[in-house]
Amino acid sequence: MSRKIKVSPAQPEVILALDVDTFKEAKHFINKLYPKIKIFKVGIHFFTACGPEIIEFIHKLGAQVFLDLKFFDIPNTVASAVRVAVNLRVKMLTLHILGGQDMLKQAVIAAREEAGRLKVKRPLLIGVTVLTSKKTTSSNVLTLARVGIESGLDGVVCSVKEIPLLRKKIKRIFVTVTPGIRPGRSGHDDQKRVATVKDAVSAGSNFLVIGRPILRAKQPLRAAEELLGDI
Repeated sequence: MSRKIKVSPAQPEVILALDVDTFKEAKHFINKLYPKIKIFKVGIHFFTACGPEIIEFIHKLGAQVFLDLKFFDIPNTVASAVRVAVNLRVKMLTLHILGGQDMLKQAVIAAREEAGRLKVKRPLLIGVTVLTSKKTTSSNVLTLARVGIESGLDGVVCSVKEIPLLRKKIKRIFVTVTPGIRPGRSGHDDQKRVATVKDAVSAGSNFLVIGRPILRAKQPLRAAEELLGDI
């Protein structure tokens, strides 16, 4: 089943990164923040701890899942993993662009075929360029993003500062997912390429991944409302 990509830079969606250790913690934040936040990111740490059960819980509430496992393996293995993800009905998932065009193209085919077989909406396939914990050049991110988009991916993960260049140089419609979103730029951080919500909105990001500013707040719901108020 094909999927049309709707890009609305003026109204990006916030994704809460469930960077927690237990199912109990995750349920606490999901119940507190849904429906204010409607998409929740399940990464490799949390998925390893809880598995598909957390995805089922999120779906039962009516929310959506961003499965951020960054698939990177031989083409056949990644294609098989993507088929399973389609069965899990996730909204979007990530693959490492460094896996190469053959891997990415096989993933696209697998997602399309499995979604067609199940008669469900295909998840957005998002390519990871360079992790925001690393320093890099915009040209390096652009090179990787081009490989991903030309291989059939729906979008890329990148920092806010790289979005204008990608939009200018890649003449196709694609979505951008931006992690490293912070309330401000001050303080120590393990993320090297961070930005504020206002920066992300101005740059035209489609999905803002936010974790610690909400998870570590004394009042998570209020923190989320304040961040959403900047959109």
